[in-house]
Amino acid sequence: MYDSLKGKRVIITAAAGGIGRTMAEAFLANGARVHICDIDAEQLAAFEAEQPYLGTSVTDVSDSDQVAGLFEAALAGLGGLDIMINNAGIAGPTCPIEDCSIEDWRRTLAIDLDGTFFCLRHAVPALKQTGGGSIINISSTAGLFGFPYRVPYAAAKWGVIGVAKTLAKELGPFGIRVNAICPGAVAGPRIDHVIEAQAVARGVDPQTVRDEYLRMSSLRTFIDASDIADMALFLCSDAGHKVSGQALPVDGHIETLAH
Repeated sequence: MYDSLKGKRVIITAAAGGIGRTMAEAFLANGARVHICDIDAEQLAAFEAEQPYLGTSVTDVSDSDQVAGLFEAALAGLGGLDIMINNAGIAGPTCPIEDCSIEDWRRTLAIDLDGTFFCLRHAVPALKQTGGGSIINISSTAGLFGFPYRVPYAAAKWGVIGVAKTLAKELGPFGIRVNAICPGAVAGPRIDHVIEAQAVARGVDPQTVRDEYLRMSSLRTFIDASDIADMALFLCSDAGHKVSGQALPVDGHIETLAH
């Protein structure tokens, strides 16, 4: 338990399921007040029914007007902001660069990178008004290494690390810490779909790709969503009060994503 998180006001994007939901549950369990958004209204409603103190907004983060509405509702409900977690992202296409459509490229960057920018334009003034706080951008090991057949995703995830490192310098004088968390392969439906798509793109069996993912990790393991939530709790608590400007892998130690 992190006592320093009690009463902290948190916004998390894309948190009706997956890593986002796990992070929201972890912050709630530590006494924080949490407002989340997602594009899935049904999942949001189901989560809110389980967590009556949870604030929710149906939001497509690639739409700047919808993001403005999210912050209007979240800040009114929370009464301010202490922690911003930019979690929204899509996997994008799996294909050679020459087969990547302009539409897929733009959609991946619109959600994974533009969405982060749109949220930060609103979050930063609120954090300055608070007098400090913490920002986390969820990147990926794809933001640390080249990732064959995943050019749009890798480009976006490198981008959110660049945003984090730049804002750490820009916002440090205001007492605002900014970091990026770089998950490895997180067990669940999303990585299953990625593995299947890569198998098709490369003309190999899905189990071959799955085994390669495991071999890329020194610990020979996929990551659990709770591992990402644990890192987020640490970074946003008093225990992480001197950590800023970092891209922190939570991946079982991966040195390359090349096959």
